[in-house]
Amino acid sequence: MKGLAAGIGVVFLSPILIAGTGMMLASSADAVQSSGSFSSCLSDIDSDKVAEQVTKILDGASGKDVHVEGLDLPAEQVPNAQTIVAAGLSLDVPKKGQIIALATAMQESRLRNLAYGDRDSLGLYQQRPSQGWGSAEQIRDPTYASEQFYKHLLKVSGWQQMTVTQAAQAVQKSGLPDAYAQWEELATALQAAIAKTFPGGGDADGKGTDQDEKPSTSTTGCAPGEDGSGFGRIPEGSVPKGYSIPKDAHPRARKAITWAMQQLGTLYQWGGSCTNSHGPDPMGRCDCSSLMQQAYAHVGVTLTRTTYTQVNEGKAVSPSQLEPGDLIFSRGTAARPEHVGMYMGEGLVIEAPRTTKPVRITPIKDWTILAARRVI
Repeated sequence: MKGLAAGIGVVFLSPILIAGTGMMLASSADAVQSSGSFSSCLSDIDSDKVAEQVTKILDGASGKDVHVEGLDLPAEQVPNAQTIVAAGLSLDVPKKGQIIALATAMQESRLRNLAYGDRDSLGLYQQRPSQGWGSAEQIRDPTYASEQFYKHLLKVSGWQQMTVTQAAQAVQKSGLPDAYAQWEELATALQAAIAKTFPGGGDADGKGTDQDEKPSTSTTGCAPGEDGSGFGRIPEGSVPKGYSIPKDAHPRARKAITWAMQQLGTLYQWGGSCTNSHGPDPMGRCDCSSLMQQAYAHVGVTLTRTTYTQVNEGKAVSPSQLEPGDLIFSRGTAARPEHVGMYMGEGLVIEAPRTTKPVRITPIKDWTILAARRVI
């Protein structure tokens, strides 16, 4: 099996594919960051459907003909998942370890071999050369990166008794320790589908891991309660019929949400201060982070100006435990997200989305939550 992971690594890093990957990295990353097209609540995954679609990709099907819930770019992401599983099998890592590795890569890079990240972070796991993970070239090798993750995981005492989130955090030491949980069910389905493609890979591993076990975390990472879909299509700039701020919302959160709703329908302006969104000066309009900053300024809470810094404000909360007024972050990476909105309760989020779009309310099912912060 040692040669198995290495062979896959060679295939995916061949000179021809390296050139192609180099050209597609920026566009593929932009596509994932801008799409926000799949929900953060990946519960009730259809494992048989995942297996069917994964098999199509591994058999050479175009990504245009394949849909895997939770994967925006399956033609790029599934081969990386295959490499992770192969590396685990080659090192005799039990199934649970492979699931932990997949869930971690989903959170850190969305299973993409990134050429960028926070500070000097790179690759599937956003490992840092400056932190002793290897050279930049080594870290960009998916097989090497996967093996390094596993070697660190196996050194964690009692990792097999930990939840996926706890084990991933023990290796990654992330500032967002609750974020890994949301990917466990998808990681479980991917591991089962991919392992079956290797000789003996679908057999029970004999290391105390039940191949039919359910995800081990009690926190799924899913959005709480409703996902907003019950409101149907929400016209841009409007409040969906039947919505009201939850009665148990924190008083300051209630006021912040109310102020943000008063900006509905005003056009987005990158770099805008959000101090006069209805006025004639475009720079008085809102971008995503200034909408958050000004909404909370009006209730006496001071926030920094950018999404990159707001992700460090207040305290981290699990996406499964959101309360009205919490900030949620998407696009980019967990450490350096590129978009922020405010959770309103009842599965809804208010945001200033992007150029040419107005401040609007969207269902949380359309968000890929990288991080969540409570600032009151």
